[in-house]
Amino acid sequence: MIRTLTLLSLSCLLVAPLSAQRTMEVGVSSGVTHYYGDLGNVDGPVQWNSMRPGMAITVRDFLNNKKRYVTRALNVEGRFSWHRIGYNEVDPVMDMEGLELKHWKRGLNFRNDLFGLSTHLVLNAYREPYQPLFKQKFFAYFYIGVGLFYGRPKADLFHGGQDLANAYYYWEDGTIRDAPRGTPDAHIIEQDGTYETDLYSWVTEGSTAGGEGSTLERTSPWHIGIPMGMGLRYMVTRKISVGMEFSYYAFFTDKLDDVSDRYATYDEIAETYPSDPEQQMIARYVSDPTGFGSDGTTGYRTSKRGNPELPDALSYLNLEISYKFKRRPGRRSFVSL
Repeated sequence: MIRTLTLLSLSCLLVAPLSAQRTMEVGVSSGVTHYYGDLGNVDGPVQWNSMRPGMAITVRDFLNNKKRYVTRALNVEGRFSWHRIGYNEVDPVMDMEGLELKHWKRGLNFRNDLFGLSTHLVLNAYREPYQPLFKQKFFAYFYIGVGLFYGRPKADLFHGGQDLANAYYYWEDGTIRDAPRGTPDAHIIEQDGTYETDLYSWVTEGSTAGGEGSTLERTSPWHIGIPMGMGLRYMVTRKISVGMEFSYYAFFTDKLDDVSDRYATYDEIAETYPSDPEQQMIARYVSDPTGFGSDGTTGYRTSKRGNPELPDALSYLNLEISYKFKRRPGRRSFVSL
C-alpha cells in the first residue's frame, strides 16, 4: 500500500508537468508547527510550548490545461514538506517547573523530523471567474489531500554516550541529577538537548489489546497522513504572490511520539532481550526514564503510558512566497482538469 501511494504521488509530481501548459507555479513556505499527541503539560487542545519549525515546497498548475483556463476553481498541487515536532515533559511551561508540571514524574520527551510527499485537491475561491487572479489581487483557497511521511522519533535520555552511567536521574524533589536517588553529593544537572536515542530501535510499550505477554514489535517509520487546510494569497504581480496558510495533518498512527499504549512489563522486556541483561536495563529506562511511571507489572496505576484511541496530528501555520514559471507546451497528457 505504501509503495502504491508513493508511486501515485510521484506520478502527479513528475509525469503531469510534461503536459501542455503555459505556466507552473512553485511556492516556498516557512512557519511554525504544533504537535498534538500523548505528551503535554498544558490542559487544553494546544500545547503552546510544542512549537517547532517547518518548511515546504509546493508545485501548482502542472496539470494539462488544454482549454487555456485563466483560473480554475479546482486544481491539484504537490508538496514536499519537513515538519519538526516534539515535546519535553520536564521543560518549564507557564511559570511552572519541576513537580508543578502535570507530567513531570512521567518525564517523557521526543523530537521527530517528519519528511513528507503529499498531493492535494485545491478549491480556489475567487470573486470573478473570468478575470485573471493577478487583477483580483486577493483570493482564498481550501484543500485536502493524502501524503506519505517518514520520521523516527528520538529522545534526550543520556548526557553523553548511550550508557546507564550517563542516564538522567529524577529525584523526588523535582530535580534531575547525575546519580540515583539517595546518592550523597549527587549534582543537579540539566538535559543536554542532544536527542541521541532512536526510540523506534527499542521496544517501549506493550499492547492493552493483546494483553501481557503479547509479542512486542518495533514501529515502522513510514506514516500515512491526511493534510487539510485553508489560506489567503495576494498576487503582487502576474508571477509573484505571497500568502498565509493554516494546515492540519491528521495521521493514522499514534506513534509519531512513540507514546500510545501501556508500559512494557519487565517480563516482556526480558523476553525481547533474552541474553543481554544490560540491554534489558537500558530498555526499562528508555520506556520509563523517571522510574516513577511503572513498577514493571500491569495495573491501573502503573500501566498507562498513552491513549491508543487518539491518533497523533500536527498543525502548520506558514507564510509563503511563490513564483510562476513560463513553460512551453509539451505533449498531451491523459491527466487534465
